[in-house]
Formats: sequence, structure tokens, C-alpha cells
Amino acid sequence: MGDKELEKFRLRWREEIRERNRRGKATCGERSSKKRRQQREPGPGDHGDGEGVEGPSGRQRAADDYFYLAESLLEGRISPLRERLEDERCGGGTETGSEARGGPQGQSAQAPGHKENLLDQLINDLNEINEIPFFDIDLPYELALKIFAYLGKTELGRCAQVSKAWKVIAEDEVLWYKHCLKAGYQVKADIGDFICWKAVMRDSMKKEQTLQANWKNRIGAASQLQYDEGGILCEAHSCNGLVVSGYTSGDVRMWDISTWDSSALYLETSQSSAELGPRPPVSFVRINSTIAVAAYKGGAVDVWSTVLAREPVHHYQHSQEIQAIATASDSAVIASCSGYQVRLESCDEKGYWRKAQQYELQKLVSYLQLVPGAPLNTAVAAAEDTVYLLNPDAEPKALHSIYGNTVTCLDVSANQLACGVKSFGWIISHGNKIQVYCLQTAQPIATLGNSAGDFTCVNLKDSPPFLAVTGNKDRRVRVYDLRTSKEVISLYGHQLGVSSVQMDDWKIVSGGEEGLVCVWEQRMGTKLWEMHSRHPVRHLRFGAHTLVTANIPNEKYPRGASIMDDDLTAHRRHRGIIYVYDFSVDKSAPVLPICRSTYDEDVGYSYNIALSMPYDQIK
Repeated sequence: MGDKELEKFRLRWREEIRERNRRGKATCGERSSKKRRQQREPGPGDHGDGEGVEGPSGRQRAADDYFYLAESLLEGRISPLRERLEDERCGGGTETGSEARGGPQGQSAQAPGHKENLLDQLINDLNEINEIPFFDIDLPYELALKIFAYLGKTELGRCAQVSKAWKVIAEDEVLWYKHCLKAGYQVKADIGDFICWKAVMRDSMKKEQTLQANWKNRIGAASQLQYDEGGILCEAHSCNGLVVSGYTSGDVRMWDISTWDSSALYLETSQSSAELGPRPPVSFVRINSTIAVAAYKGGAVDVWSTVLAREPVHHYQHSQEIQAIATASDSAVIASCSGYQVRLESCDEKGYWRKAQQYELQKLVSYLQLVPGAPLNTAVAAAEDTVYLLNPDAEPKALHSIYGNTVTCLDVSANQLACGVKSFGWIISHGNKIQVYCLQTAQPIATLGNSAGDFTCVNLKDSPPFLAVTGNKDRRVRVYDLRTSKEVISLYGHQLGVSSVQMDDWKIVSGGEEGLVCVWEQRMGTKLWEMHSRHPVRHLRFGAHTLVTANIPNEKYPRGASIMDDDLTAHRRHRGIIYVYDFSVDKSAPVLPICRSTYDEDVGYSYNIALSMPYDQIK
């Protein structure tokens, strides 16, 4: 019944529309004929020359127009003014043209090519605008905000120039708060932390542009992190503004480079590590946002909290020397390998440490990584020519294994694994390659490169999507596209092999065995600047505004390094050094270490010579 009633309504509606159209055409024809009769029969007040427009017929015509306008409004027509203009065009639109041209030839010439004047066009445009109202008047504010949420920053700026109503919607705080989060600005802030998120977006973009210019022009402050009494630098690592270093004396130091005037924080060794006499030298150090880890010669491992520091919170011992150690990126999980054994230690919510997993492999482990972002304690270990995936729920699984092809480097991202594979013996036709695997499917994704030199380093987790940067012994830095397995960038600037690399969206930073640190512009493939030191670059990591490099000497116990052979101190040229560069906008001038001194020490140290006069005492 409902469908039949709807069909009847549509039929009645169509008949009504047709009837109104017929009435409109008839009225238009009557009005046109009436006007022509009035033109042929002049009234009493009219003259032959057509100048008596103020007579009774002129007033009658105006009255008829007013009555017609009122009648149209009462009938509910959309635009009575448009209908009047159309009637005048079809009936009496050629009146002025005929009078001006003085005969019927003017009418015939005007009618086919008639063009409306500017006033008529303006009226038509206004009528069209009135028929299509602005949506911000008719729609609710929340719905209009939902539509504007699909626009970008440039489109929002253009919409804000349309009208006041559009400006209010285009500058809504919710829209610009989402744009700031999408661009990576103020990620940890809430929407109520700032009054104007559009200004926050503008200031952040301006600061980013200034920071990029400082990187390119090498404008910033440089500092050196040294601990002279510790002997020679053995290992260094940095993460999230924290730097940890280990020395041949067994000392471990930690710096917080987020505060510019920070001093070295001493990390004490556990009693079990120091009870047998002199402390063994440090072999590995690692740090993340929660813990700092140090592994010593002999197999001892100490763990400190980055918040509490000083006293170690955990200690465990391996039976043999430690070959590799790794920490999770954002949790208190440690993986260490000794001999054929891989051990995972983790901390629970109450702060108690326990042995999470232990694996026995068939080969000696040389590289060890924890999978970032994995819900379980999943690790990847490279042992000679085999790469194992260590999952707590299953037995160790071999992802890559080619007899005789030794793994030379390893890096792991959340979903992928990249390892450098050395060619077999004297067969150079195949060349050295980078093998990329998917961790979920354990299947190979891509095979990168074909070089004569060994790949010494690869960075996959810090690179942009679908890109991987590598360093090689042939002194070249290469960038590969994982989608096409082809080389997209090749950079040459080191005198010896490349030891460490990292890249982001626009720059590449590489360190070499000769101690050279190079900063490259990715799009142009040109070197922006370089810095040289005496020892090889063993650690390199940069963030948004900082660059940390560690030059670690290969020879840990050089003879003749100090005045006495049993002295823990060594000459400065043998120690190694950690550099920290800060390219933020408020640190544009280098600050010497002596200018940051607290002046509370009574002795100083420089090149194994004690100062004869202590620092000035400031009271």
C-alpha cells in the first residue's frame, strides 16, 4: 500500500508541475501581447516622440509590475525577478534597440545575438547564490568540522580566507591538534596544554627549518665527554639523550646530554665483580631509557637503573667470555651470548630480575639483536654463517644459512632483518650481498648489492620506509630500495672502510675506520661537512638536534702510553674520545669544557701533568 500511495503522489505532483508551467506560459503570452498593444495605442499623455513616460500609462505599467511581483511572492515562486527579466527579454527586450536603430532592421539584428548586460548577470549570479546556501549555515558545526578534517594545512589556510564563518571552522583547535600529532610535534601533549595549536604548528615547522639549516651549515655547539682517570675508552653507546662509556680501568660512566651542563655520573661496580682484586676492563656497554648494562672481561654483567644509577640493580655471570650483548629499545630486557649459549634476562613489574630464556646454539655467536616492539622477548643471533630467530615459544629457527658465507653485519627492525653475507672464498663473481628477511614469514624479501668488499655495517631500523643504508670495506656508503632491490645512492668519501652509518629523510651520517665522520645530503648526494679524529668511529647515532660519535682505539694497552707502565692513565692521543654536537637553535656557539667547570675541584688533569695551581675558588 505504501508503494502505491507514493506512486499516486508522484503522478499528482507531475500533473501539478505541468499545470503551473502551462499557466506561466499563458501569462507570459498575455503580458507580451498587452505590452505590444500599449506600444501601438499611445495614451492621452503620450506624444509622438516617445518622451511622455510620466503619463497615466507609465504609472499603470509600474502598478501592474508591483501587483505581479506581489502575486508571484504569494504563489511561492523562487525568483520573481528572474521571471520578469525573462519576460522582458522575450517580449519587449528589443524595444530600446529598435528605437536606437530607427527601424525593424535593428530588431532583426539585435534579437539573434542578444547579450545581457552586467546588471542582469549580477542579478542572475545573486539568484544562484541564494538558491545554494553555504553549508556552514545549514549544517551543524560538528558535521562541518568533520568535513574540514579531511583537508590539509594548505587547504585549511585557504578556507580560512573565504568568510568569517569558515575561518572559525578552519582554525578549530581540534583540527590543528591532529595535524601536529600527525607531523610528530608535541606528541606527548594534550589538547588543553596549548591555547593555539595553529601557532604551535607554525613555530615547530619554523624551528625544524632552522634546525635543518644548522645541520647543513654546521652551526651548533660541540663538546667532548672524557674521563681521563679511566684509561683508554673501550666501548660507548647512546640512546634517547643518555650516553654510557666503559674503560680499561673497569670504570663505567654515564652522561645525560639533554642537560647541557651535565657531568659524568659514576656507576659503581657490584661487589662480586670487584672482590677478586683489580676490576676487569669493560668489553661491552648498552643503554636505553630505563637501564644501563656493562659486560666485563671474564663474563660478568652489571645492570643499573638510569633513574637510580650509582648502585647496580642486577648482576649475573657467564662461564666464558661474552661475545655480544643487546638491550631492548624501551623495556628492561637484556640478551647476552657467551660461547654457544644465549641468555635473556628481564625485569617484572615489581622490579625483580629473572632469567627469561636460555638457548644453546651449535655455533659461536658473533652478533646479537633484540627485535624492537616485539611483544615477547624475541632475539636474532648471527653465528658464523647462520642467522637464528630465537622465539620463546619455539626452538631456535635458522632464517639464513649458507655454508662458508660468513655473516659480517646484522640489523633488525620491527618486521624485517638485514644481514651482510660474505662471498665464498675466491669466487668474486657473485660478490658480497645484503640479505633481507621477513620476521613473520621467515622468507627472504630482497637481495641487495653485489660488491667486492665486505659489508661492515647496515642500518635498517632507523632508515626511512623501504630504504636501507649500508657501509662497505670498499669505502662506499650505499642506499638500497627494498622494493626494487636496486642501489639508489652511492657515496664515496672515506679513506678506509666504513664502520657505522645512519640516515633519515634528508641526510646520511657515516663514520670510517680512519676516524672520519661525514654528513651527506641525501637528495643531492653531496658531502655537507666532515670531522676527523685519530681513532676509528665505532659508535654513531644522531637524533633531531644531536649527534653522538665515539672514536675508540683498536689498541687498548699501548706500551709507552704513560710515564709508568702500570699507571691507569694514558696519553690523550691513545685514550679515544666521545663527541657530542648540538644543533639546536639556542646553542649556536661552541662552549669550551673549562667554561662549564664547577670550580669545586682542587686538582686538574691534562696530558698526565697535574696542575701546579688549583682552580680559582669562587666564593
